[in-house]
Amino acid sequence: MAKNNKQTDPLAKLVALCKRRGIVFQSSEIYGGLGSTYDYGPYGAPMKNNIARLWWDDMTLKHDNIVGLDSAVILHPKVWEASGHLKEFSDPLVECKNCKKRFKVDDVVEPFSAKFWKNISQMMSSFEPGKLIQPEHLPEGSPERSMTGKILLHAQLKDKLVEGELPDLDNHVYNEYLLDAYNQCPACGEKNSLLKPRDFNLMFQTNMGPVEDENSTGYFRPETAQGIFLDYKIVAESARLKPPFGIAQTGKAFRNEITTGNFIFRTREFEQMEMQYFVKPGETSEWLEKWRQLRWDWYLSLGIDADKLRWHEHPKDKLAHYAKEAWDIEYLFPFGWGELEGIHDRGDFDLKAHQEASGKDLTWFDDQEKERYHPHIVETSAGLNRTMLAVLCNAYKEDEQAGEKRVYLALDPKIAPVKAAVFPLVKKDGLAEIAAEIYDDLRTRFPVFYDKQGSIGRRYRRMDEIGTPFCFTIDYQTKDDDTVTVRWRDTLKQERIHKDQVKAYLEN
Repeated sequence: MAKNNKQTDPLAKLVALCKRRGIVFQSSEIYGGLGSTYDYGPYGAPMKNNIARLWWDDMTLKHDNIVGLDSAVILHPKVWEASGHLKEFSDPLVECKNCKKRFKVDDVVEPFSAKFWKNISQMMSSFEPGKLIQPEHLPEGSPERSMTGKILLHAQLKDKLVEGELPDLDNHVYNEYLLDAYNQCPACGEKNSLLKPRDFNLMFQTNMGPVEDENSTGYFRPETAQGIFLDYKIVAESARLKPPFGIAQTGKAFRNEITTGNFIFRTREFEQMEMQYFVKPGETSEWLEKWRQLRWDWYLSLGIDADKLRWHEHPKDKLAHYAKEAWDIEYLFPFGWGELEGIHDRGDFDLKAHQEASGKDLTWFDDQEKERYHPHIVETSAGLNRTMLAVLCNAYKEDEQAGEKRVYLALDPKIAPVKAAVFPLVKKDGLAEIAAEIYDDLRTRFPVFYDKQGSIGRRYRRMDEIGTPFCFTIDYQTKDDDTVTVRWRDTLKQERIHKDQVKAYLEN
């Protein structure tokens, strides 16, 4: 994300609001903070929990064939061998010998790649139609000439280079050639300072037991899905389920990310909301499309604007090792489009892999068809922290009332951490006692807030900034006719209702 002035950068303003109002703030701040870790405060924790509960209810209450699970965070080490995480769950890492900073290779070479193909395209446009490009056609000593020669040599082709197409060249080799040809640190700008890439596993490693040796090595889970795969048969049998059925789980996951940032979008400790749907072979495409629509509709139900959502299909050559087809729901954050959730066709990769590694039968027996098979899996995998960030970004609003700037979070009431505030206009003349009585009646049913300190305008502003939908104000008219003022957060519209109707008003 480009560095912008904090007064105008939307994300910087949201970060400041979240800290000021106790929503989300840097963890271990008194020690200078710990990179990419955040604490969720008195208003952030319930907001996050509300989103997780809405997801859980949407999965387990609206579908009679989906049940919940809470599996362990640390699983048997062989789980990660079988799943492919020890081998595949890594990023090539490159280090600058000048500034000592480390980067994902993909992030470093992306601008190099765009520059290479742009320059090649411009050079080819000056050639006569049908003429094939060769390294000797390019300026001597240029990165493009070096890069083109390496591609042709590697592919053992001497007669052509097709624009935008890499003949017989895998992505790792292509990236290595780009680094060799251009090689400039994105942080300090030093040329020829980037060292050779090396693989960096993203899993957090730990030791289990009193003795630290190779036999005590364990890993914090990088995803919640594997626990579901291990337990799928016992869950299905105990819940009397048959395919198609789903198992839902929320919980913490840990990835030792090389590149973090954009507030809570990419962190090393995060929470996932995953549902694995087990179907008969041959039915995956049908269920994939159904779940794509259902998951899209869920984000709309959170109040997220449809024009800030889009689908991204993973190219076939970029699929994860377990996936046959993959789609992402992306949100337009202030820093650009970012993934909220992946809907994947995992096929039968996981169950077959764990069966082979464990020696346990993980097939399903269909007693009606009298056949045995490994169920295929449609995965819906959402990031809770990212969803919360999307909700916050979508809800952040600014307006001006009577010459005064107002900041508020236009949160859907079911997500708001506080549903209503109760204010006496002043502390004297018995108004505080009436307000306290209404507050006591509400607080056993709703998360509500009571405040009698300061001007009524400032109290309203504080509630606006944490997204509280309604404020009930007790004034002198209340003593005359038992009515209170209801103020709506978004429109600032006010109306009067009887004080005995306040609870029913919120419930409705």
